[in-house]
Amino acid sequence: MHATVGDRLIVRGTHVDDSERDGEILEVRGEGGTPPFVVRWSDTGHEALVFPGPDATVRPAGHPHESGSPG
Repeated sequence: MHATVGDRLIVRGTHVDDSERDGEILEVRGEGGTPPFVVRWSDTGHEALVFPGPDATVRPAGHPHESGSPG
């Protein structure tokens, strides 16, 4: 997984009725754009250091949100 500042980190829910969570990547701390990332979550505004798991994807900055797309 690689990202740049301004990309969005998307984390899909792991249980039924879990919502998708997204946040803006503010800082990339790994070499060559790899995790960990500092993320500002859109639902809370909280900033956190994130080591994304297999349920996470990076949406490049400027990429339109694909509502309803299959997982």
